[in-house]
This record gives sequence, C-alpha cells and structure tokens, in this order.
Amino acid sequence: MMNIDEIKGNRDLVNSIDWDMTPEEAVRLYLEWGNNWARGNYVIRSKDDVSHYFVINTWKDEPVIYFIRRNSDEAVELAKIDLPSDLKKQYLHRQGRHKGVWALDREVKQWLKKKLNAN
Repeated sequence: MMNIDEIKGNRDLVNSIDWDMTPEEAVRLYLEWGNNWARGNYVIRSKDDVSHYFVINTWKDEPVIYFIRRNSDEAVELAKIDLPSDLKKQYLHRQGRHKGVWALDREVKQWLKKKLNAN
C-alpha cells in the first residue's frame, strides 16, 4: 500500500482525485450501471473508466482513511492513512462513532488537500 507521501509525489495521481466522490456515488456509477442514465453527467462505459477517491472507514475502533481506485471490476485500496489524533477526536465527535464507510467530511478533506498540496 502507498503512503501519503507517495501519493503526494505522484502529481498525476493527485490531479486525478475526485474530491466529491462518495462511497454511495461510486456504487451507483460502477456497480449499478442501469441507474446511471438518470443522473446524466458521468456514465461508465468500460473497465477503463476509473475513479480515485478517499473514504473514511469506521468499522474498527479508530477511523482510517483509505485511498480507493475503483472501476467496474473492483475497488482497490491504494493507501491507508491515519488521521492525526486531534483530527481523529474531532471527527469522532462530529460523526458519532457510527460504524461504516463514509465520504470525507469538510475538515478531513481540507486536511488531506493540504497534505497533498491539492487545490
């Protein structure tokens, strides 16, 4: 698995990140092909259509960020990123310790963009 510095060092990869992708939208786009026509903008046509995005996984005791590469065939965890302790506490307070896989919230997204020098 990659680390955050390896992601940061690959500007093409950083520039390919879809900062607005959510786990739900990824499922709709890549796994529910019949649903895609209804929302218009982006349609998956083949395995070559790929998204790179982040999720927060809270299934274990500590929330962890995963960097995902998804196409219609699979979702691959490219990196596992630990949140700094202060941001982790804030996130758990906002999120309420519900188990699941979540989209980035504003604060975590801002932190990641800063770490990756992403606009």
